[in-house]
Amino acid sequence: MKMLKHILSFILLMFVSALYADEPRMMFGDTSRKGVPFSKDPHVVSFGGRYLMYFSIPPHQNGKSKGWNIGIAESRDLIQWKKVGEITPAEEYEQKGLCAPGALVRDGKVHLFYQIYGNGRKDAICHAVSADGIHFQRNATNPIFRPTGEWNCGRAIDAEVIFFKDKYFLYFASRDPEYKKQILGVATAPADTDFNREDWTLAADSSILYPVLPWEGECIEGASVIRRGRKLYMFYAGAYNNWPQQVGVAVSKDGIRWTRMSDVPFLPNGKEGEWNSSESGHPHIFTADDGRTFLFFQGNNDKGKTWYISNREVVWRKGKPQLKPAF
Repeated sequence: MKMLKHILSFILLMFVSALYADEPRMMFGDTSRKGVPFSKDPHVVSFGGRYLMYFSIPPHQNGKSKGWNIGIAESRDLIQWKKVGEITPAEEYEQKGLCAPGALVRDGKVHLFYQIYGNGRKDAICHAVSADGIHFQRNATNPIFRPTGEWNCGRAIDAEVIFFKDKYFLYFASRDPEYKKQILGVATAPADTDFNREDWTLAADSSILYPVLPWEGECIEGASVIRRGRKLYMFYAGAYNNWPQQVGVAVSKDGIRWTRMSDVPFLPNGKEGEWNSSESGHPHIFTADDGRTFLFFQGNNDKGKTWYISNREVVWRKGKPQLKPAF
């Protein structure tokens, strides 16, 4: 009888596992702009006793706003999220749009790094600061960063800022001079920086990561970086949206020279019929208050008619990240 119970319990476990294995625990989509879920480019911080997620939202379908903006949601458990605000254009340089947020907490304030959008080669990185995580004051020197040099087109998007080796590293995406391939670059600022424009200096005179693998297509963007011991691990998006875009991982000891950890995606797009069959892209790697690591990412199964944000827990084994089974 006991054996029969064990067998039935095992069968039930296998059935439930198969039923939910491909279902993410978190599915967030802001419907306020288009009437359907549409949220991209997630970035999460722990601040003020809760988690805040900044994300990109599209123009209003009714024409109320013409450009992309930034949404803000809060959560206590990283699963259920409630929208609590928006960041809309406040300065002339933001009028065509602002999006793709990155953030860090320093000295009890949230520092937001975002791109102005819709300006082609003149898109650049801006900075703002907030005491409550929702209302932001712009940096007077905005835009704070745009790259120079013959290896890029002068554009900077997808900001990621992390403190490492007594300085701040700013990772960004640009394009080659022909404006065809999306590539990554890096700049640095001193530890005592206010993140003003004059503090940033290019740390490399060439791209630090560019598409070479078949699945990366013509694009590497959306870098998100985490420190583990003496190394940095970069989770990046390969290929343009819906090609499909997928997530890869690279590692570095100095923050400048990067080595891919695999020739295949760390997080691939879903299978046909799954919610992320068109894309699993624009990653954000985040360490929760309890020390666990989560990979946030965007996805859809309709070639970009809708966009959801989800997450997967990441575990670390012998210095290598692995996706924890969904169930």
